[in-house]
Amino acid sequence: MDIESSVTALAALAQGTRLETFRLLVKHEPVGLPAGEVARLLDVPQNTLSTHLAMLSRAGLVQSERQGRSIIYRADLDGLRGLMVFLVKDCCGAHAELCEPLLTDLAPCC
Repeated sequence: MDIESSVTALAALAQGTRLETFRLLVKHEPVGLPAGEVARLLDVPQNTLSTHLAMLSRAGLVQSERQGRSIIYRADLDGLRGLMVFLVKDCCGAHAELCEPLLTDLAPCC
């Protein structure tokens, strides 16, 4: 990941509905959710959610797949991983022990 794509991803997450959408999709990995269900769970109009999902998709944070008449959305965990690695790549001036608390906090989710 480079600076431009990182800025795009961070900008996509820098809005409340998009951040909530991304977090909801992460919770539903690996199955994902239909767009209508995301809209219902977040109490967001479907046309508004569509715009947010498109921005998250362009930022490399969300993937979609058509299943019959539905479009299933999933968090792009590779995109998230790329962003996280980019942000901490040179963590703590090569003093890896200083990054240990961060890594410990990230580990329980997986």
